[in-house]
Amino acid sequence: MRIAVCEDEAAQRQLLGGYVQEWAEETQVRTDVAFFDSGESFLFAWEDDKAYDLVMLDIEMGKLSGIDLAIKIRHQDQTLPILFVTGYEEYMEYGYDVAALHYLVKPVKKDRLFAVLNRVWERRKPEEKVLLETDQGMVSIGRGKIWYAEAAGHQCLLCLEKDSLCLKCSIGTLEALLLGGQFVKCHRSYLVNLEHVAAVRRTEVVLDDGRQVPLSRYLYRQVNEAFVGFYRKSP
Repeated sequence: MRIAVCEDEAAQRQLLGGYVQEWAEETQVRTDVAFFDSGESFLFAWEDDKAYDLVMLDIEMGKLSGIDLAIKIRHQDQTLPILFVTGYEEYMEYGYDVAALHYLVKPVKKDRLFAVLNRVWERRKPEEKVLLETDQGMVSIGRGKIWYAEAAGHQCLLCLEKDSLCLKCSIGTLEALLLGGQFVKCHRSYLVNLEHVAAVRRTEVVLDDGRQVPLSRYLYRQVNEAFVGFYRKSP
């Protein structure tokens, strides 16, 4: 993997780089890291070379903040994974605006960064697909493209990043097909893909784009444990 670390504090650049190197040695994934001490320096280099698998952005930088830099990136690339590193949790809401992959609060914990790196590495693998029946016929769709599913009577609604599909099956049938691995039941009427979960709260699951899916209080512990376990697993 190729990773860019954009951070104006030398100590933080060294810390993040060291963690990435540890992860690469543990997983035996060849990883190259490029360091930038400002948003401007990253943009200058990125104009000539956009082949990165992940960009780590400090939010509180000089003239060009991590948020502003992410907006510029999104004007040219809608899919590049962006990881925000910040000292303040309230910045999380800005991550939704630029479809950030995740955010980590300083001081960054190694296991949490490893979880994000695992997530990026998993996304680069060939995606397993499932065959589903819709009102328009059979469709083949990658599991990672499914964000969550919602019961709709004897049918169910499959919600993707931007679109949705009406499936000719019950939520129970879909649950039997998808449950396990990256999918978890969070409510009697909902299944959610852990790959797109940013946070698990007492009454809802928050997705990477800010959408909220209901969470049953009886399933809270199970979903929370599945969420933690999913990001701690080895790639």
